[in-house]
Amino acid sequence: MADPITSRLRRGVTSDAARAGGRALPWWHYLVAVAVGALNTLSFAPTPHGGWLELAIFVFFFAWLTRTTSWKSAALTGLAFGFGNYVTGVWWLYVSMHFYGGMAAPLAGAALVLFSLYLAVYPGLAAGVWSFCAGHSRNGKLADSQPFSPTWHGAFAFASAWAIGEWLRGTVFTGFPWLASGYAQVDGPFAGFAPIAGVYGVGWAMALTAALIAQALLRSRAASSGTASNSATGARTAGTPRTARVVTPTVLAVALIAAGLLLPFVSWTAPANASLTVRLLQGNVKQDMKFEASGVKAAIDQYQRMITEKPADLIVTPETAIPVLAQTIPESFALAVRQFADSTHSSILFGAVGGTITPDGRVVDYTNSLFGITPNEMGVYRYDKHHLVPFGEFVPWGFRWFVNLMNIPLGDFARGPAVQKPFVVHDQPVAVDICYEDIFGEEIARTVRESDLPAGVLVNSTNLAWFGNTIALDQHLQIARMRSLETGRPMLRATNTGATAAIDAHGNVIARLPTFTVGSIDTTIQGTTGNTPYVTSGNNTVLAVSLLFLAFGFAFGPGRIRKNGGDHNGNTDGSA
Repeated sequence: MADPITSRLRRGVTSDAARAGGRALPWWHYLVAVAVGALNTLSFAPTPHGGWLELAIFVFFFAWLTRTTSWKSAALTGLAFGFGNYVTGVWWLYVSMHFYGGMAAPLAGAALVLFSLYLAVYPGLAAGVWSFCAGHSRNGKLADSQPFSPTWHGAFAFASAWAIGEWLRGTVFTGFPWLASGYAQVDGPFAGFAPIAGVYGVGWAMALTAALIAQALLRSRAASSGTASNSATGARTAGTPRTARVVTPTVLAVALIAAGLLLPFVSWTAPANASLTVRLLQGNVKQDMKFEASGVKAAIDQYQRMITEKPADLIVTPETAIPVLAQTIPESFALAVRQFADSTHSSILFGAVGGTITPDGRVVDYTNSLFGITPNEMGVYRYDKHHLVPFGEFVPWGFRWFVNLMNIPLGDFARGPAVQKPFVVHDQPVAVDICYEDIFGEEIARTVRESDLPAGVLVNSTNLAWFGNTIALDQHLQIARMRSLETGRPMLRATNTGATAAIDAHGNVIARLPTFTVGSIDTTIQGTTGNTPYVTSGNNTVLAVSLLFLAFGFAFGPGRIRKNGGDHNGNTDGSA
């Protein structure tokens, strides 16, 4: 193993105490981690090309982690970084809870802090796992007073632990993968990995590159200092290390960046069927009026005018644009839209509330749905949202009291099937999803992969008015662009307040409406066919690779080698 980076003990900490439990870190170490995590929020939209900033931040973050000497201090550092990132990155949840949900400001603020702490558990877990596989945390009483050494297995363990941590955050308790590190790379140097391994694979490549750069920089610094450094059981003089110890990780990092920049030139899918003319509607209906009686009538009248204003192959409204039960939609709206569709050969997707009316007149099984009208066909297409929003669309067990603190209507929906048939527009299958369903890339890939009629176009219908004029709008658009990169398919977004946009199969925004305006996007989109590697295998690729490298680090890391009587300095190949 390479010589550790030299470090003096914090004042008041004895060598014996350090050897017994690892070097104690000052409080400001964790404060810096919080600040760096907060800075990482700037890597995401609306910052242009924030992927480069994220790479620089992760270089520092990994270097900061190497200051730790135990899995506990590493986990706390990851927790601090995550808290800083999430409390500044999803603060818009406060807007929905307080301004639209009616929750008292102190309670909404406390809920935001607690939720951010929960999300921070996952980067904390990732840092702790990295520490365990990196070696020092398994040395027991051999733990020395020095920080971790940057090593090859440590770099791969960091990337792997980070990817698994983000996957867990996007899976456990229905998941919340918002601000997954790969999203910042949509316009960054690692976007090319998206169709191969998805957003978590992009994050893995970015984290590995950052760790390798930090490894090269720290080794170069150690070489230039020429100071002595202590190992767990002996000492040796650092001297000038072989050039390869600095050059090799640098070359690999540059190769990863080059691959990420070149891979977008690979075509994983091909154009299929005729292109479609589309109209994406944005009504800008105020959230606090949406479910009021006067607001409901105004919304229905407004969207009737917008839908019938101009024909297109496909017209899409936002989520619950018609905020009533489908069976109670006014006859005037239904007749006007049907006649318009038949006479202009326009297919129409509109959002409304689904439900089943029992023989005794009760409504059961409410659903958040999209309904589709096909020209000159009497049947109505229906898509029921599958991945529901906790607290907004269903109440998690034990949290009814929390929902009661907010004034949010329609808080408990039924789920639709995981894979539903596409909406066919002029022989072009269209896969639809609602609201934040498009932040779950594996579910979108599964819909394309398992459908009997694979979709060539993706459509997201959403209402982001709950979050006001915040960064949530741009962040969600960035997420939608990642879905296009992963699947090699265009994505159409119709939103209530923004960001309504059309995205091509390469993740480029080709049309976008200004936020908080009434209007429509009129554009042409080309569907595609074929499966990217990510559509074929989902998250299995990055999970398998990550688990493999973590197992390798656990089995052959320096901690294991020392316990088995290896080199006192932890060296096995002279270049670790």
